[in-house]
Parts: sequence; structure tokens; C-alpha cells
Amino acid sequence: MNDLLKEFEDKMHKTVDVVTGDFASVRAGRANAAVLDKITVDYYGTPTPINQVGTISSPDPRSLMIQPWDKNLLKEIEKAIQCSDLGINPQNDGQVIRLAFPQLTEERRKELTKQVRKYAENGKVAVRNIRRDAMDKLKAAEKKNELTEDDRKGGEKELQDLTDKICKKIDELCEKKEKELMAV
Repeated sequence: MNDLLKEFEDKMHKTVDVVTGDFASVRAGRANAAVLDKITVDYYGTPTPINQVGTISSPDPRSLMIQPWDKNLLKEIEKAIQCSDLGINPQNDGQVIRLAFPQLTEERRKELTKQVRKYAENGKVAVRNIRRDAMDKLKAAEKKNELTEDDRKGGEKELQDLTDKICKKIDELCEKKEKELMAV
């Protein structure tokens, strides 16, 4: 039973990592290379993340600079950024692409806060789905006489405690990101 609980605990922690990555992809007025993580470029017919086709640097707090290793990719990177939901117009000077991050408006901050809450809720739903699958496995193990009823109930209690702990962690991460977004 401990192996089963450990397996589901690992899945829940991976979900927290995914949610953390989603939060990092939401720009908070400062230049952060993580906002480019979900944007892919058509690299000779293969969708490839931007950070795998060039160097991303931040020359100042409000801008990012992308220097592709293959200069032929400049147009593709520019097109990928324009098609994304980033809301920033890239500037291509033939050598590098520059992204200038403007100060966020109050309205845009509220939209981003809603997006962060949606990511958090999706993460909590995923955690609850993992808990449900684990509960089903515990019940199946009890039916096969691999577990006693007391072991199953103990396992369910452990799972519920873990689920509550992980959901609380997601809420804390969400609150932290919201504060970061709303800070002027």
C-alpha cells in the first residue's frame, strides 16, 4: 500500500510543478524568459521551444533579447511570438529579436490574475482526480483481499490529508503570484 501512496504522492507533486510552470509563464510586468517557454518555433518542420533554438537574455528589467543560433530562424521566431498570446510585438534587427515589456495596466493585471486562478483551479482538479484514482485502486485492492478494510480507510485518510496539503500549497502559490501581478 505504501508503494501505491508514494506513486500518487509523486503524481501530485508533479502537478504542483506543472502549475508552478504555468504561473511562471504569466508575465508580471518584468521581463522573464519563462514567458517564452510555451512558444514553439517551426524549426525545419519540427515545433521547437524558443529556448532550444537560441540564447535568451535580459539586458534590462523591462526587455528580453533572443539571439538565435541560426539566423534563418529570426522570421520564424518573430512570427511565433506575434501569434502567441503574449501581447508583445517583437523587434527584429537582423541579428537579434528584442521584446519590450510595457508596464501592465490595471485591467490587464486583473485579466492575468483570473488566468492565474484558472491555472490554480486546473491544478487542484488534477490533484483531486489523482486522489480519486488512488481511492479506486485502494477499493479494488480491498476487493481482491490484498488490503483489509482498516488499511484501506487508513490509506484513504492519508490520501485526503495529502490532497489537502497539496491543494493548500497550490493556493499559496496562486496567492503569491497574484500579489506579484498586482504590485505596481
